[in-house]
Amino acid sequence: MKLEILPIKTRIVKPPKDDISDIIDSLEVKDGDIVFITSKILAIHQGRTRKTDEVEKTDLMREEAEKMLSYKNETGDFNVNLTVAHGVLIPAAGIDESNADGYYVLWPEKIDEACREIRARLMKKFNLKRLGVVATDSHTMPLRWGVTGLAIGLSGVEPLKDIRGENDIFNRKMKLTQVDLIDPLAAIAVREMGESSECTPVAIVRGDTGLVFSDTASMDGFKIPPEMDLYRPLLEALPKL
Repeated sequence: MKLEILPIKTRIVKPPKDDISDIIDSLEVKDGDIVFITSKILAIHQGRTRKTDEVEKTDLMREEAEKMLSYKNETGDFNVNLTVAHGVLIPAAGIDESNADGYYVLWPEKIDEACREIRARLMKKFNLKRLGVVATDSHTMPLRWGVTGLAIGLSGVEPLKDIRGENDIFNRKMKLTQVDLIDPLAAIAVREMGESSECTPVAIVRGDTGLVFSDTASMDGFKIPPEMDLYRPLLEALPKL
């Protein structure tokens, strides 16, 4: 089956709080689908917003982040706040002002749990056995212009394929490699959703036969403890809050 990416245009989701149950109930999903949904509308659904004229963004970052390093961008007139928040290295603790109508939108709380609730609702409605739900956000990559997408929460689909112990084409045993199955799909989904006025906060990925569906899947085994990360020296350079 050919891989399909189905972007879903919706109504505008409005801060400070907006119940998105109608959007979830309008989705048409099939067995084996992955539903990618932006963290922004999940956060607005939870009311995870603050008015921009009532709070300083830097103060919000300090509330949300475990580590933060601030510096002046040398090619522009803006400050950069590089943070570790919710176990992810991301600018500004994921706090965003775009498509927010005068509010700061924070990351959702208990993101895996939010994905599980959406998954359970859709599985019951369509009597499905295999379904994944993944929360996404935009992200940057070191030494690259532009933003891409990554998964920040999930339910129902295993994010990794472990090929440790397998042999390569020259019979050399793989010692460390695990394949990230979800972030590449999240990047494709986020590209189709768009970054500005598309009003497309959901995308369905259909036809990926290389995934393993599981009721117990979560981000827990996906995130690397900082002390085991290849980028540990860089992460340790960020001051703790």
